[in-house]
Amino acid sequence: MTAREAEIIELIRKEVKPALGCTEPIAVALAVAKAMEIIEEKCAPEASWRMGKGYSLRIEVSGNILKNGMGVGIPGTGMVGLHIAAALGAVCGRSEYGLEVLNDLNESSIARAKELVEDKSVTVGLADTTLKLYVKANIDCDGHCASAVIENDHDNIVETSLDGNILSSARKAAGSECPDQKATLDYHLTVKEIVDFASTVAYEDIEFILESRTLNLALAKEGLTGQYGLKVGYAINLNDNREVFGEDFLCYAMSLTAAASDARMAGCTLAAMSNSGSGNQGITVTMPVIAYSIRYGTDDERLARALVLSHLIAIHIKGYLGKLSALCGCVIASTGSSCGLVYLRGGDYGQICAAIKNMIGNITGMVCDGAKVGCAMKVASGVSSALQSAVLAREGICISAHDGIIENDIEKTIQNLGQIGSVGMQHTDNMILDIMVCK
Repeated sequence: MTAREAEIIELIRKEVKPALGCTEPIAVALAVAKAMEIIEEKCAPEASWRMGKGYSLRIEVSGNILKNGMGVGIPGTGMVGLHIAAALGAVCGRSEYGLEVLNDLNESSIARAKELVEDKSVTVGLADTTLKLYVKANIDCDGHCASAVIENDHDNIVETSLDGNILSSARKAAGSECPDQKATLDYHLTVKEIVDFASTVAYEDIEFILESRTLNLALAKEGLTGQYGLKVGYAINLNDNREVFGEDFLCYAMSLTAAASDARMAGCTLAAMSNSGSGNQGITVTMPVIAYSIRYGTDDERLARALVLSHLIAIHIKGYLGKLSALCGCVIASTGSSCGLVYLRGGDYGQICAAIKNMIGNITGMVCDGAKVGCAMKVASGVSSALQSAVLAREGICISAHDGIIENDIEKTIQNLGQIGSVGMQHTDNMILDIMVCK
């Protein structure tokens, strides 16, 4: 393995990881869990203390965390929102689990967390920050206060404190509150390098990516039971709707992908394989590719290469947007899966670039109005666009540089999308939050 291949694999492992529940409320639960571990050591080392009384939680979050945490189901609770997520972090969260912080969830911890919410022991408010992704959890107990801060990545704990004294800090000097934080983070990748890497890296070095299939396919199968959310995937898959959707691959891919989103957004207790801090993005970037491999019998090595390509394209594009934005992550994730589909159908670098341009020329502008069960409909739309773009690309059809924000250079095209999502839609993002908060 070359040094550059090792670097790219490290990036994949950093950005592609299991997550239990929507990652915005999970980030809140993670910050609370870390703060609770600090206060627990100071005030009450007994293991049963968390289930008792005598502490309160004060949570401060950025607008985008609030937006994405208001309407999404929290695993196992039948409830939505950041209050119950924070309470669960206090009662049963373990920071060592990262984005699976609520892995020890059980009936007694859910009951205790609900008591904390009902007793008004949890407050959630907007933080005074310019960061898109920011959580500060404060826990007050017996005259002591512990806190933990997450910034820029959903599992990136940058500071902890006890009674006003900093215990640990991973903040960068002064620049931490930069509004861009380079919202356009550059991973120093190009589409050409991604395609070359996915095509040539040793299979044994990327075989781990097949866990994406294990986790996200399990979610899809759970969603197809019809017990979750808007039942988008379930409805598409119904025999009664065959006259509308048919029995072709598009219907199959849409139903599987939407079903996984249905389950996850409604609080299913199965983990998703996330991408760039988003479980829904991880589902959308992988499930159309996985669906193709199931329907047409792709071997594991070719599937692994397609999944690596799909994941990396999404990570690359997301790097110019930031982890949270007004642009729906489905746009980026379905662009990645479109590239994976082109690859599985024997496409080359030029056709992969064409698929990206077709996607950017089609569904750019789909807004993010928070994580919720309705995301499954956007996911289904993204899958439809992904397959359409891939098919056109394989036929040599590509939106031209005369159209809209598309340019001849693929990297400049991606940068244009990033500028629209991270800068141009900032006012839209604020307006969406205002509407949601005032409802």
